[in-house]
Amino acid sequence: MTVRLGDIIDVLDEAYPPALAQSWDSVGLVCGDPDEPVDSVTVAVDATAEVVATVPERGLLLAHHPLLLRGVDTVAADTAKGALIHSLIRTGRALFTAHTNADSAAPGVSDALADALGLQVTEVLSPVPAGPTLDKWVVFVPTENAAAVRTAMFGAGAGRIGDYSQCSWSVPGTGQFLPHDGAAPAIGTIGTVEQVAEDRVEMVAPASRRGAVYAALRAAHPYEEPAYDVITLQTPPGAVGLGRIATLPTPEPLSEFVSRVRHGLPPTSWGVRAAGDPDAPVRRVAVCGGAGDSLLAEVAAAGVQAYVTADLRHHPADEHRRVSDVALVDVAHWASEQPWCGQAAELLRARFGAALPVTVSEVRTDPWNVEGDCS
Repeated sequence: MTVRLGDIIDVLDEAYPPALAQSWDSVGLVCGDPDEPVDSVTVAVDATAEVVATVPERGLLLAHHPLLLRGVDTVAADTAKGALIHSLIRTGRALFTAHTNADSAAPGVSDALADALGLQVTEVLSPVPAGPTLDKWVVFVPTENAAAVRTAMFGAGAGRIGDYSQCSWSVPGTGQFLPHDGAAPAIGTIGTVEQVAEDRVEMVAPASRRGAVYAALRAAHPYEEPAYDVITLQTPPGAVGLGRIATLPTPEPLSEFVSRVRHGLPPTSWGVRAAGDPDAPVRRVAVCGGAGDSLLAEVAAAGVQAYVTADLRHHPADEHRRVSDVALVDVAHWASEQPWCGQAAELLRARFGAALPVTVSEVRTDPWNVEGDCS
């Protein structure tokens, strides 16, 4: 069985949808021809020269971190990154990146981190909304004109819920108004209070269609000044997003939990450091592979006893500890994401079997490699 690069991309895009990537990120195929065959896959956190040297000819390097991201305007062979690109292309090798899309996917980077620590994932720490932002439109219209207003709003994109269209709700009532000088009422006269049998019509519409729905409402409504409300709805959380909340099989002191983290992740010069009461019990934990101090507010509100992530900076950590009892466990960035390599490798093995050898790179790409002597 011949496996094309495009076949592998299809599997990776399904598991790690590109739409989940952050707006600043660069994910997907970096170099390679989707129509060409691939003989093997190597999975790594970083596309470094040492890692690239281990990728066989006609192999694919699946990397977590983008090689080309901000400010790239050349891949000349006399630059460090350009030399890697040229080396890959010359030997028919490909490079593919799954970065923040793999962070948010389910399962993704944080699921792999939780699994490495023996944790059971229960929910997403910072979920992506499960759909577009919706408005609820509430329109008050004379009963005899309600059907025309509904039809116009439906035509502008309102009234769709899942696989259903033209969805609305109505209830009869009495509308009242007093036209003043300068008004041109469709019903009633200047200076006289008017009461009209009206319907209250409700429907939802994507917030992105607000202008079109408003224009359709105004065009179809008989009143000079229609009465309506537009209410922005809260979008329910989805099953994907950054970070995870997980639980331990049984509670354990923070000091033991820190040891669990140290033994569960590959060793690094950075090591594992923590802030909190060593004797405080830990059962419910938040985790985020990679740099995670942007999620400290979500962590503080998550009802957890500890937070495992990487690259915690001094000031955000200090501010967090002033207002929250959640212990912080800081690990090396590379170590927090390395378990994902095994997850991605198993994904491809399950799909392609013996037709596509998949290996996890043994090259340690953590940039910190020297430990000081404290003796």
